[in-house]
Amino acid sequence: MIGQAVLAISLGYFVGSFPSAYIAGRLLKGVDIREVGDGNMGAQNTYREISRKAGFAVGLVDAAKGAGAILIARALNVPDVAVLLTGLAAVMGHNWPIFLHFRGGRGEATTIGIMTTLMPREMLILLGVAAVPFAFTRNVTFASVFLFAPLALVAWGFGVPGTYITYSIALPCLVGLTHLLATRRTMSNAIPKGT
Repeated sequence: MIGQAVLAISLGYFVGSFPSAYIAGRLLKGVDIREVGDGNMGAQNTYREISRKAGFAVGLVDAAKGAGAILIARALNVPDVAVLLTGLAAVMGHNWPIFLHFRGGRGEATTIGIMTTLMPREMLILLGVAAVPFAFTRNVTFASVFLFAPLALVAWGFGVPGTYITYSIALPCLVGLTHLLATRRTMSNAIPKGT
């Protein structure tokens, strides 16, 4: 059982590491997506810097990475804690991919795929809510607030187990932390040397 859990978590990381935005940038425009726009290797930067279609495609692939990691863990019949760790590993793979010197994205779409697979009813409700601010702003980060902030409360209302509720708080917090670190790095790089 321990071997299966290790296998699931390892596969989760490698699935998460699949660099969909990087591949889209290279194939469609010959650019490293991490060197254009806000430097994020994710769907939103791809949407802005490559094309709308590419952005949506990258978002779907990144969400599928998260869903796929959970499905792999469940197929290996590992305990719930290993399933959740596999999801975490997928987000870490997306954010710090081994194939690209550990410089990746922020994990929003991958987290959406994970949480939708774990809590389909709750996530579908909140995806409907988050679709409204996204339609007006086209800002994934802003819309994600309406998706992730109330998730634990909605999950609690539907009687979801406490472990999953805690996870629904912790995983988006990792995404938020990655956002914060990336924003600080971007601001630091934007300040002229010697000022």
